[in-house]
Amino acid sequence: MARRYFAEAGLADRLDLRLAPALETLAALRVEEGQGIFDLAFLDGDKKEYLATFEACLPLIRSGGLVAVDNTLWGGRTADPEVNDAETRAIRAFNAALHDDERVELSLVPIGDGLTLACKR
Repeated sequence: MARRYFAEAGLADRLDLRLAPALETLAALRVEEGQGIFDLAFLDGDKKEYLATFEACLPLIRSGGLVAVDNTLWGGRTADPEVNDAETRAIRAFNAALHDDERVELSLVPIGDGLTLACKR
């Protein structure tokens, strides 16, 4: 379906659609393209893989580039000590890791479920 809409929009020759697990795709991109080749990455996949996906993605981002991560407030569940499911714990761990990560500068957009913007130094 995506290919059809890319073609209708006149973008088919400019887009590279890859249908595979994120970590496999990012590993292949590092081998094929090298490091520091992208300006922007958007993460919105398996919450339990957020940290691993971020780590796989960051080398592909150029200095000054941006990694945007959706759902980092998780509807307020990340701040609710009563909520302790695996996805919420994973997002909390991801947020804590990014907070201490000197490779990026952070901003949080507190709309919806939260959007974290990590600018690579």
